[in-house]
Amino acid sequence: MTDPLRHAGKTVLITGAASGIGLGILDRFLAEGANVVGFDLHPVPRSAERLLALQGDALNEAAVDAAVSQTVRQFGALDVMVCNAGIIAVTPVIEMSLTEWQRVMQVNVDTVFLGSRAAARQMIAQGKGGCIINASSGAGRRGVPNLSHYCASKAAIIMLTQSLAIELAAHGIRANCYVPGHIETPFWGGIAEGFAKRTGQTPEAVIEGFRRTVPMGRFGTADDVAATVSWLASDDAAYVSGQAIAMNGAEFPY
Repeated sequence: MTDPLRHAGKTVLITGAASGIGLGILDRFLAEGANVVGFDLHPVPRSAERLLALQGDALNEAAVDAAVSQTVRQFGALDVMVCNAGIIAVTPVIEMSLTEWQRVMQVNVDTVFLGSRAAARQMIAQGKGGCIINASSGAGRRGVPNLSHYCASKAAIIMLTQSLAIELAAHGIRANCYVPGHIETPFWGGIAEGFAKRTGQTPEAVIEGFRRTVPMGRFGTADDVAATVSWLASDDAAYVSGQAIAMNGAEFPY
C-alpha cells in the first residue's frame, strides 16, 4: 500500500527507468510524493509535474554526472539514488566472447559505480546524508548455468554496495541493494528465448520451469520490488545500510 506522503520533499534519481523494475520504482516514488528523475537510453513513458525524464547512457561518465547536476538544478537536491540499469544475456562460458563478457560486466557494474559515485559526491556536498540503492539479483548469490557474466556482475554489485556503506557512513549516507528473484518484466522474453535455444524447450516451458522453483508459486512483480526500494529509502530503514534485501517468493538463496 502506497503512502502519498512517505517521500514528500525528497528527490530521487533512477537509472534504467523506462521499463520493467525501473519504471515500477519510478511509479512508486511518484505515488509516494517524491520528486523523481527517470534516466534511461529510451524515453520514459510517464509525465507528471514532479517528474523530470532524461535520456542518456548510464554507462557514460559525463552523462551520469550531468543527470545528477540536472536533478539538483530542477529540484534543489539529490536525496535518493537508485542504480537500476542493467542487461542480461544467455551464453555458456565456452561459447562466450570477451566482448559479451565485458559488455554485461560494464553495463551492470560500471553503471552502478558511476551512479553511486556521482550521487555520493553530491550528497557529501549537500551535507545532509542520503540513500544509494543498487540493483543486484538472486543470481548474484549463486551460480546459474549460461549466466556466468550476469551472476558475476550482480555479485560484484553486492560487494561494491557493502563497501560504499562503510565508506559513506560518516557522511550519513546509507547504501543498500535490492535482490530480486524471478520478476515478471520484459527481460523475461529474452531470457526464455535464450534458455530455449540451449535446452530445446519452448520459451513457455522455460518460464514455467523457473516458476516451479518459487515456493510461493508465482513470479514477482515490479511493484513487489518497488515496495522494498521505497522502504529502503524511507526513515523506517534509517539504521539499515550495507544490506542486500531479497524479494523472491521464498526461493533459495535468501
